[in-house]
Amino acid sequence: MAGIQANLIVTYDPAHTATAKKELVAVLSILKKKPVFVKFKAEGVLAVKVVKPKETVKEIAKLCRKKPAMFRETFHYVPVDCWAKSEIKEMQKCVKGLVKGIGQKEKWKMELNKRSYEKHNSLELIRCLTDVIDRPNVDLDKPQKIVRVEIFGKIAAISLVSKDEIAEIPALK
Repeated sequence: MAGIQANLIVTYDPAHTATAKKELVAVLSILKKKPVFVKFKAEGVLAVKVVKPKETVKEIAKLCRKKPAMFRETFHYVPVDCWAKSEIKEMQKCVKGLVKGIGQKEKWKMELNKRSYEKHNSLELIRCLTDVIDRPNVDLDKPQKIVRVEIFGKIAAISLVSKDEIAEIPALK
């Protein structure tokens, strides 16, 4: 889905949009990164374009460990590898394109979050989306790679990341 240019999504409390945006700009400016905000209609989610999003998220996690007080409004920083319509076939195509990034012997798992999406239950979605992953070593506790699927109504952001390429701010504080 070529329409969305964002390569990083950031969750926040929807009651604090303006301060979350300011916080994100402040965090990225410390890292000498300039975000380009992308118009996105999902409550509590900022969509931005940054240079090297996975490396940026690693730097954000380090910054959070050093200066946790900077992070009051933002919660999760997730890089995005591809966007798809939230139809199973479209999401499968995107997931299949990311599989080459999982080594044959690497352990992996899928994480799924959905908002404003009632078409399929989570278990059914995970089953369908993992069907296209031909890697045998599923490990829900200590994966080396994570296929992260974030569904926002009619669209989905999909990523293949290692644990340190997602910043879960509440867990880092």
